[in-house]
Amino acid sequence: MEKVYFVDEYVTLNQFLKIAGIAYTGGEGKEMIQEGLVFVNGEQELRRGKKIRKGDEITISGSDIVYVAENE
Repeated sequence: MEKVYFVDEYVTLNQFLKIAGIAYTGGEGKEMIQEGLVFVNGEQELRRGKKIRKGDEITISGSDIVYVAENE
């Protein structure tokens, strides 16, 4: 499990993908989300603006890595 840290109370899913280095651009993150490749807490998430908070688990389809959101 890989932890991804951010400062604010929450970040959007699209921002999280960039912070974690999963997506290099907002467009790439948007595409991954629209294709149904992103899961938040085990549920497929299709909204770029989904608020990701401390303790949320983000998984990318086909990846064994689970990213956990944490505040600094």
